[in-house]
Amino acid sequence: MIEPLIGADAWVARWVCGQIPPYDPDRGFGNCRAIGWVDGGDLVAGTVFHNHEPSAGVIELTSASVTPRWLTRPVINTMFGYVFDRCGCQMALMRVSDRNARMCSIARRFGFADALIRRLYSADEDGHVFTLTREEWLAHPMRMADGKTRHTDTA
Repeated sequence: MIEPLIGADAWVARWVCGQIPPYDPDRGFGNCRAIGWVDGGDLVAGTVFHNHEPSAGVIELTSASVTPRWLTRPVINTMFGYVFDRCGCQMALMRVSDRNARMCSIARRFGFADALIRRLYSADEDGHVFTLTREEWLAHPMRMADGKTRHTDTA
């Protein structure tokens, strides 16, 4: 069962940086919060919440995993509970390489709006900026059946 790991922001952020191109755990996310996702005592995924602009109500999410099994309904509700309930954001955004077809597909199925940005990652790598508003999240069928998102007091 996937369980959240709270309070290890720097460690989880470093792990996430090491999982995504250019695979540099030292590049960092600046001022951020993070939730690790643990399965059987092993860190299998992490979500970093960064580039938070409280005045605009916007926060960016970056996630990485070593297994596709981590993205369960409770995990999704915890992630977006943090964004929309705890942080009070009105919109979440993600940047995804055009080469990451799997994540692009997941974001689209999840209802994120999509804008292709040429050369977002480099001169030869385009990227997408995906956005999800609070209203879109509230209407999404992945929200818990009781209509409540799950969030933690710290992340």
